[in-house]
Amino acid sequence: DYITSSKEPVILWAGPKKDLPVIIFRPELTACAVDQRYKSIGDKFHMAYKVMCDCKLIHQVLTAHGFREAHPNSSNFNIMWTGSHLKPYLMRGLLDYQRINHFPRSYEVTRKDRMFKNVQRMQHQVRDKTFDFVPKTFVLPEEYNEFYATFKREKGLWIVKPIASSRGRGIFLVSQPNQVPLDEKLVVSRYVRNPYCIDGYKFDIRLYVLVTSYDPLVIYLYKEGLTRFATMKYDNGVRNINKACMHLTNYSINKKSNDYIRCEDPNVEDFGNKWSMSAMLRYLNEYGEDTTALMIRIEDVIIKTIISAELPIATACKSFLPHRRNCFEIYGFDILVDEDLRPWVLEVNLSPSLACDTPMDFKIKSSLICDTFNIIGEFNL
Repeated sequence: DYITSSKEPVILWAGPKKDLPVIIFRPELTACAVDQRYKSIGDKFHMAYKVMCDCKLIHQVLTAHGFREAHPNSSNFNIMWTGSHLKPYLMRGLLDYQRINHFPRSYEVTRKDRMFKNVQRMQHQVRDKTFDFVPKTFVLPEEYNEFYATFKREKGLWIVKPIASSRGRGIFLVSQPNQVPLDEKLVVSRYVRNPYCIDGYKFDIRLYVLVTSYDPLVIYLYKEGLTRFATMKYDNGVRNINKACMHLTNYSINKKSNDYIRCEDPNVEDFGNKWSMSAMLRYLNEYGEDTTALMIRIEDVIIKTIISAELPIATACKSFLPHRRNCFEIYGFDILVDEDLRPWVLEVNLSPSLACDTPMDFKIKSSLICDTFNIIGEFNL
């Protein structure tokens, strides 16, 4: 074994063959020059990666740990990172040591219409409130009549979203059914009007969930997340429904506001419009809230969301993947907590942003990626 001091990179020789390296990914190396010991291991065993999207952090992490970037047309790689799903014929050609960061048909959990339909199916099967963690939702235009009838019975605010958008694009609130356009496919969900607020501001939580297998189902919840605040104090009055920076917590929307506060101190996690999840939990705990119970509820709704889409994704894996371990996936769960400390799943994001706009972003996301690569196994030729 190659042994170093506790402050240096660690290379462990293990695995099915004694001459194959297992690299321990360490986030502190990501911001440094490539360690020559890692580089020599990467060169010797031809460890290579392909990034098929704009993701600087993945380049940084893999390069820092001795991986070289493969030619775009090369099939000689250990890991491929893409922004969307691979074509089925490419999946079928994967070798046993190759990893890609998406499962086939994972849109069953990341597309808003499919996620709700899968959760709704489980609601009908269980016939109790076990799966009652997604706001009442309709897919338009095909379910417009059902939406209209529900609205007439229970008037209130509804939030409209495109079925496959991200970063808050195309989202708006309505107070009347005739305010919803019917010329495109949308989801319309009952708006949660009683969010838990901190200092008067609405927030949501971005959590990172790693799935390494759907058969058997293996789920990891990353220990840290992001708390994202709106930039206008919350008021659920109908007169305010057009104020996006009050109702939407998406970073992409609120960063454009003159009131957005960015924290550049890497040691501060509870200042500005983006906190760490840990900082938010500490804040709630100081005000007497049971954060242990809250996290148990959050873990529960995350697991149930994945379970609701387990069958179609597992079936697709059997059809398209030659090896069970070829795929892994990081999902970005957006969770809203209401004033009763009840978590609501707002959406699940395909390819959650790994952009690092602040030191805290880099700290959390580089650790997330390193832990992910450590979990999914060796990338050895």
